[in-house]
Amino acid sequence: MKTLAAAGTEQNRAVYRRHGAKGDVFGVGFATLDGLARELGRDAKLAAALWKSKNADARLLATRVADPNVMTPSLLDAWAKEVDWYVGADALAKLATASPHAKTIAQKWLASKGEWTLRAGWHALALLTRDPSLTDAFFEPFIARIEREIGSAPNRAKDAMNAALIAIGIRNAAFAKLATRAAARIGKVDVDHGATACKTPNAALYIKRARAWLEAQAKKRQAKAKRAAKKTKVAAPSPRKAGSAAKRVKKATKVTAKKTSLTKVKARRSAR
Repeated sequence: MKTLAAAGTEQNRAVYRRHGAKGDVFGVGFATLDGLARELGRDAKLAAALWKSKNADARLLATRVADPNVMTPSLLDAWAKEVDWYVGADALAKLATASPHAKTIAQKWLASKGEWTLRAGWHALALLTRDPSLTDAFFEPFIARIEREIGSAPNRAKDAMNAALIAIGIRNAAFAKLATRAAARIGKVDVDHGATACKTPNAALYIKRARAWLEAQAKKRQAKAKRAAKKTKVAAPSPRKAGSAAKRVKKATKVTAKKTSLTKVKARRSAR
């Protein structure tokens, strides 16, 4: 706690407050928190103590040092009930999706009526779209649900729902079409970001740009693979060339052997 207190700044405290942090706040930058987490490593006991402090920075660090493999659904739920701002909800969602209970806990939180737990659920869902082990059938129903419920959702949950729609749309080309159409029907998503410069992204536009970038990257990888394959093909001799080279070596060996024999014969004659 002393390290966190010393790392905080007045400027960051003000920023955290504007973003909704409540209670005790040190104002430690995210880069510093990440650095501390790397130094400390996974430590379940430390994470529990940090969370118990109720300090905003300490709780963010707790989600970074907690061992996701020992976080039980009941403990994740207990922490979720104590979250009181969206940054904390997102940090907890990241921890939850790294745990063995990712899918189960996300679905449970998505049934919540509370703004912060619901926010964590939608943020967790967005993160899960990157998991190749989950089928498209799991995600598809959420497109219709977002379209149906986003208008009446709590403020910060609404923000996370928009982000989840984007994440689902980015997952593949088919979802991009479905999510883009849903976004068009939803229209502008109004989220109160408070006294910050944050803006709610246009889901359809974001999906379009992200998919274009991903497709461009895929083409670059394919082109690189083709160039590498071509170089390998050029470097490797063809069977015909390899055979010709072997014949030349064999012929050269015979010539050398013949010359050696002649030299020996001449040497014997000279000796006589």
